[in-house]
Amino acid sequence: MNIVVDLSRCEGYAQCAFLAPEAFRMHGEEALIYDPNPDDAQRDQVLRAAAACPVQAILVDRTDTRHAPAEASPSSPVP
Repeated sequence: MNIVVDLSRCEGYAQCAFLAPEAFRMHGEEALIYDPNPDDAQRDQVLRAAAACPVQAILVDRTDTRHAPAEASPSSPVP
């Protein structure tokens, strides 16, 4: 799972830090620090934090590459 926070949009409400403290934390009153690649065990907390952001500044890539289908090999033309 990958997270990106639009820091120009973030207004420091700290809902994310409250809901997913292992992935997000406040530095001072307005500066957000976050882990861009949190552990999958934090998935539910991170998704709740992203949903709770009042300005929707948190983007979560939920693509699980471990379970992605393998690329199909090009098939040979049938004679």
